[in-house]
Amino acid sequence: MRVSVIGGGRVDDRTYGVARELGERLAERGHAVVCGGYGGVMEAVCRGAKLRDGRTIGILKGERPDEGNEYLDVPIATGMGNARNTLVVLNGDAVVAVDGGTGTLSELGLALDFGKPVAGLGTHDLTEFDGFEAVNTVEDAIASVERRSRA
Repeated sequence: MRVSVIGGGRVDDRTYGVARELGERLAERGHAVVCGGYGGVMEAVCRGAKLRDGRTIGILKGERPDEGNEYLDVPIATGMGNARNTLVVLNGDAVVAVDGGTGTLSELGLALDFGKPVAGLGTHDLTEFDGFEAVNTVEDAIASVERRSRA
């Protein structure tokens, strides 16, 4: 399945490590990673996936496919700015959120509106909404979306 990974564009070393591990584990389980294509969580999850020969797709806000991070297999330029958040969410069968600010919050809302299973790892607490499951580990995040995805 394709898993959209959303999160902060600028993160600390610990969060970067968590996101990189998430990318590694997703790739090991045969899942492709979809993300916003830039730095922080997006770069880390792609880097991790590439370490395990995984496939990475970046939905970029700009007009040039070469502006994404170096770990993208498929950079998709949209010229849409943050409106591309909708495309990041729609192109995954499930969503994992790691950390994040208001951009991540908007993607979380979109994912829940679209009925995507969402696992939250150190991100906004949306447990009051159907479809969101707060988790504590990378393994729990993957198990959550695998269990609840129909893909």
